[in-house]
Amino acid sequence: MAKLYFRYGVMGSSKSAQALITKFNYEEQGMRVWLIKPAADTRYGADKVHSRIGLEQPADVIDDDMDLYEVFRDREREFYDVIIVDEAQFLSAEEVDVLSDLVDFYGIPVLCYGLKTDFQNHVFEGSRRLMEVADVIEEVPTVCWCGRRAKCNARFADGKIVREGAQIMLGSNESYVALCRKHFKEGKLREED
Repeated sequence: MAKLYFRYGVMGSSKSAQALITKFNYEEQGMRVWLIKPAADTRYGADKVHSRIGLEQPADVIDDDMDLYEVFRDREREFYDVIIVDEAQFLSAEEVDVLSDLVDFYGIPVLCYGLKTDFQNHVFEGSRRLMEVADVIEEVPTVCWCGRRAKCNARFADGKIVREGAQIMLGSNESYVALCRKHFKEGKLREED
């Protein structure tokens, strides 16, 4: 039975790498995978899913002007065995609902990978909707510099945690670090702080 999955984690928890490995595993079994991502993620090129360890694959981009359901129906002749979504936090609630429709009415598993919360620990719209409707919700764990489980995406600049600003600011290790809740609250980016 097909399900809607939400696999979430903080920055640097290998979500994109796991999405690409999952894609490889399905394709190795002869299955067709539709790899997609929201247009908001342009860090490594608009039409690529890229992981920090260097894995990379072309992906279809979902933008605000696109009717995801119609795109799927236009491609129905190709028939996908699975849909994998990277950076799912940038989806709209409506796009998540369309993905759940594809699971329910077409029997296609949809695996979404993304952040749960932003740098202020506020839930992204797409993540909120996935938490509400996904059949399976799994954390992709990683650790803080202290060894505790990292739960927070800390944005930083000039060696200090940034607590205000736009919800979406694309970046990687140069702008974000995963911290446990305690060190996020204390503003400690590393042991010597």
